[in-house]
Amino acid sequence: MTIRSRREVVTFKHPCRIRGIDRLLPAGAYEVITDEETIEGLSFQAFRRIATMIIVPAEGSRGLATEMVSIGSVDLADAQRNDASASDV
Repeated sequence: MTIRSRREVVTFKHPCRIRGIDRLLPAGAYEVITDEETIEGLSFQAFRRIATMIIVPAEGSRGLATEMVSIGSVDLADAQRNDASASDV
C-alpha cells in the first residue's frame, strides 16, 4: 500500500471556525496536508483520503509557533463555504 501527501494553501478572508478546533482562527493563509492511500486491486491507480491536517497558530502564541491539527475534509469545506459567503463589511 502506497501513501502520498498532498499540500495546498487555503486562504480565509475572515476569521473562521473549523469543527475540531476549539478556537477562532484569524483570517489568513493556512497550509493543508492531505494523506491518501492507494486502493489496491483496481486496474487503474486510485487513492482514498485517510487524513486531513491543517497548520494553525499554536494556542496562546503570538504567531511564533504553529501546530498541526487533524480535521475533517467536510469540516474544511464547510469553513471555506462560510468564509466565501460572509460579508466583507
